[in-house]
Order: sequence, then structure tokens, then C-alpha cells
Amino acid sequence: MQQAISVWVRDPRIQKNDFWHAYIDYEICLHTDSVFLTKKTSRVRRRFSEFVWLRQKLQENALLMVQLPELPPKNPFFSLNSAQQITERMKGLQKFLELVLQSRLLLSDSCLHLFLQSDLSVSMIEACAAGRTSYSVAQAVQRSGLRRFHSEDNLPKEISSSESRDSEEKIRDLAVNKVGNTGSLDLLDSSYKTRTRHSDAYL
Repeated sequence: MQQAISVWVRDPRIQKNDFWHAYIDYEICLHTDSVFLTKKTSRVRRRFSEFVWLRQKLQENALLMVQLPELPPKNPFFSLNSAQQITERMKGLQKFLELVLQSRLLLSDSCLHLFLQSDLSVSMIEACAAGRTSYSVAQAVQRSGLRRFHSEDNLPKEISSSESRDSEEKIRDLAVNKVGNTGSLDLLDSSYKTRTRHSDAYL
């Protein structure tokens, strides 16, 4: 039986470091029956700069045996208030993960597992993957403490084009209303189903 990995990048949220510095992170949801992954369902939040790190690390570890898919281009004019830019970046990040997860060689990379299924920072991911922590990769994944799907009924549904337009309107309305320490751009009801963090340089 063919093993499947379904991944979604959704629910962009504005996170504030301080009054002047903010970034957006995204929720990565994963559901699989693949023997390559420790958890069959997981959720984790990552920012764009962490995706950039992941791509570089995977390319290094693959020793040029695999051509890594491209990430959405870095935009020096990326705006936290632009629904279109946020949506396009989110789609691009999801497409990147979908292509990465099609490669058995990349699926054997511990950094990918920790990126997708643990709440470790990228520096701690590197340390864990190199065996410089008191816990293993599998233990880091199991101890992540993230909310988990309990059945396939909890998974995001395929959305229609009208729902997609509605979600972009939600982003537009919410992006300009950055209240408190965290502003939520709610896309929980409009994820993009498939099979198989202006502040710093990357946001």
C-alpha cells in the first residue's frame, strides 16, 4: 500500500518581539501513515527564516544528491498588512514542503523530522540531530507537547475558490488590527489540502 503524507501550511499569525519588531509565523499541520515519520499527526509553528534554514541544511546533508525545491522569493517590501503577499508566501511554503516530502532521501534527514514535528529552535535542532543533546530525535518529537489531531475528521477540508476569497478577506481585515503581543490571521477554515517570522531579513 502506498504511504501518504499530507501537509498544510496555514493560520499565519503576527508575533511581536517588541514595539518595533514583528514577524509572521505559520502553522504546519501534518498527517501521515508513513513509516518514515514518528508522529502520524502533528502541528508546529515556523517562520520564513526557519524555512530558509531548513532548505540550506537539507541541501548540505543531501550532498547535492537531490535538487531542493525553491522557496517563495524573499521580498524586501513584504508587508504584514498585505493579504495577497501573506497568502502567496503561505502557498509557496506549502508547495516547498510537499515537494521535499516526496523524496525518500530527504525524509531520512533528522533535521526535517525535528523541523516538522518538534518545537525546538533551529539551533537546538542542529544540536539534537548531531547527537549533542541528552535526548534523541525521537524523544524530542514525542515530547513536543503540541496539540494533535485525533482523527482524520479533524483535518482541514478541501476549500472552494469562494472560500479562498473569503479567507483572503479575513487576512486583510485582521492584518491591520495588530492588538496585543500576538495578532492572529485566522486561516483555520481555509487551508489548502494536498497529498504526498517588517523586522528581520526573512520575516
